[in-house]
Amino acid sequence: MPNTYKKTEVVGISEKSFADAVQNAVEKTSKTVRNLGWFEVTEMRGLIKEGKVKEFQVTVKIGFRLED
Repeated sequence: MPNTYKKTEVVGISEKSFADAVQNAVEKTSKTVRNLGWFEVTEMRGLIKEGKVKEFQVTVKIGFRLED
């Protein structure tokens, strides 16, 4: 039987990098959603404070397999 997937959209945040923000989003999602399979970054942005990058933010769509 073929698998069926669903997507959820989350925003990951990090003070280090965009990659770290993605990792944070996936790790946090994995605590409440099972069967994660893939992710897609749909938006990247950041917070500037006093002329410096303070925070990296990414919007991530995460796909997960639905259970039978």
